Amino acid sequence: MRLRTVLATLTAGLAAATCLTAAGPAGAANSTGGHACSPTVAIDRFSDALDKTTYDGTFVGNFSALAVDRDGSIAALEDRSSLFELDARTLRPRRAVHLADEKGADLDSEGLVIDRDGTRLVTSETEPSVRRYSADGTILDRLPVPSSLLVAPAGRATANQTFEGLTLLPGGHTLLASMEYAISGDSAGIVRFQTWQRTRGDHFRLSAQYAYRTDAGLGVPEVQATPDGRLLVLERGFTSGVGNTVRLYLADLRHATDTSGIGNLTGQPGVRLIEKTLLTDVADCPSLGATARQTQPNPLLDNIEGMAITGRDHTGSLRVLLVSDDNQNAAQTTRFYYLRVRA
Repeated sequence: MRLRTVLATLTAGLAAATCLTAAGPAGAANSTGGHACSPTVAIDRFSDALDKTTYDGTFVGNFSALAVDRDGSIAALEDRSSLFELDARTLRPRRAVHLADEKGADLDSEGLVIDRDGTRLVTSETEPSVRRYSADGTILDRLPVPSSLLVAPAGRATANQTFEGLTLLPGGHTLLASMEYAISGDSAGIVRFQTWQRTRGDHFRLSAQYAYRTDAGLGVPEVQATPDGRLLVLERGFTSGVGNTVRLYLADLRHATDTSGIGNLTGQPGVRLIEKTLLTDVADCPSLGATARQTQPNPLLDNIEGMAITGRDHTGSLRVLLVSDDNQNAAQTTRFYYLRVRA
């Protein structure tokens, strides 16, 4: 979601050392205590290397999603219809592909999955939609979306508050998209997670839907499946004069109720929400010498919106890469964050 929408709705590295804005001591990557954000999360470093840069005439920023491609490179999706290929070591852009809808119009592209055949599944907040693209940006398929999740008046969702996160669960059979905020008729803070099941020919059919409760005033900009089938969930908000709130949760939908047949979610008994456990509030991470161009509770913070699990370290902790969406705004920064998460 772009900054103007956040302000309207809320009042309240894998990089090389030469590209790092800040880095800890040589042993920091293996020292949870030294750069600990919480008992389960540590930050190794961050990089502002791509902030306010261009590639082949295209602005590099506005990032809303990340994914690891089959060759190990980082795919970085921006919400203004471009998909970048970044070198995993240096973050340098190597390619930019323009995405469009069936009529050639730009997307408000927010969620990204790279499927097992290398095709790209991309959400757009506009309708919302999920489309499959070839590596060169050709539309191959469009997934069905429940009518209730469409933007009003077609459905009950609010513009720019729809599909933000997208992830493929282990095994590759279940695709999950997270709404950013509640739809009309549901209680504030209860957001729906929609799933699809893979069918023959790598198409997807609608499947179960689940409900997740955010912290007060926060939305869900991203979800990522862990290797054991749980979810890392980012919650984010912005308060003018205070700055961003960004929290990372571990969520488990195994015992959650399928809410696809429930018209209004209002906290009624018998509906089991997705269980969540706080891993860290990013404001509690050490700042590592970061600076901010606007008021923040921690200068490390910005409008964090994208997330990818890039592997594991030698202890088994997940390596998690985050990125902020600078909204092409002089007061914000495109920043990559390198975390280790014990989950």
